[in-house]
Amino acid sequence: MKILTIATACLLDEEGRLLTVRKRGTQHFMLPGGKIEAGERPLDAVARELAEEIGLTLDESDLHPLGQFEARAANEPDHWVKADVFVGQVNRGSAILAQAEIDTLLWIAPHAPRDALLAPLLRERILPALSQWLGGATG
Repeated sequence: MKILTIATACLLDEEGRLLTVRKRGTQHFMLPGGKIEAGERPLDAVARELAEEIGLTLDESDLHPLGQFEARAANEPDHWVKADVFVGQVNRGSAILAQAEIDTLLWIAPHAPRDALLAPLLRERILPALSQWLGGATG
């Protein structure tokens, strides 16, 4: 089984909703982000991917590590994904656009029931960790 090493971001808006994206030609929603290039730090990779996929530029200080998670890949058979995941806040004035390979943007409630159209990594690993992190961050 091949392993894809990626970096993604849990981007939360002022209402506490989480940004998910769906790539062109796929069914599952996932976090924005992508593959880490050779010699690239995960934080640099996620910043590059956010700019490419949704036109968002964030400073390193805007992103906080949530952890590293693994699950089967949603869109590539016989692949496993290993993700460095970061959390960041986006302001109401941030222009976020679906571009590059991104077809659709969808804001979801992190504590909502797990939808079958969410990628396994997001549904099984990241959302439980994010819910715990948010619980600790708010209370």
